[in-house]
Amino acid sequence: MTQITGDQRVQSEVLEGLATAVNHRRWFVNLAIPHLGDNPIEIGSGLGDYALEWAKHFDRFTATEADPDRLVLLKERMSAVPNVEVRQMLLPHSEHGDYSAAVSYNVLEHIEDHVEALQSMRDLVRPGGKIVLIVPAFPFAMSPVDIATGHVRRYTKKTMRAALEDAGLTVEKLHYANALGLIGYYMATSVFKLTPKEGPMVKVYDTLVLPTTKAAESLVRPPFGQSVFAVARVP
Repeated sequence: MTQITGDQRVQSEVLEGLATAVNHRRWFVNLAIPHLGDNPIEIGSGLGDYALEWAKHFDRFTATEADPDRLVLLKERMSAVPNVEVRQMLLPHSEHGDYSAAVSYNVLEHIEDHVEALQSMRDLVRPGGKIVLIVPAFPFAMSPVDIATGHVRRYTKKTMRAALEDAGLTVEKLHYANALGLIGYYMATSVFKLTPKEGPMVKVYDTLVLPTTKAAESLVRPPFGQSVFAVARVP
């Protein structure tokens, strides 16, 4: 099994900070919903912020987490949500399943053998189902925060496509998202050496910058972004 990488304390701080970015999360939640089918599984649910949003839209939803401490918190948080099953899962693995889709946000960049991890996701999903991903974009934005949280790479559309195709998946949608977020993230983490956690920086971004970015990108796909969004079909 692959080891969990990165400083778990820093990861938790970042997750807790991003939990306050409600507009950002809802934007990315809605990107995935049309592709998730009737019984999706999330790989790497963290503290469960996305899972709680997605669970509102499905009769059955499975949330997973690799880190044992976060898994305990995730189970506690989901105990009052009857349509959510919580499991421990570490990629890659040898399990096969019949889920309608696997969705994984900001997880693949932590895994050395990302093709094998994608193959593990593929094996969880029935033929014709989807793999839905968000990963951080552009290697030049690799910062001390990326390294501390265990990122081993950042992606371009080209490298994301190559990994998906090497895993035997058919790419259906692939684009950058959150162009202004990339600029802000680079300035904050690489220039000013800040960690994105709860506070004024995240609040200003989420309430003022994010709505403008979302509106613009609903009209025109940007040539760059903080993230790569991908949807691939299982043959």
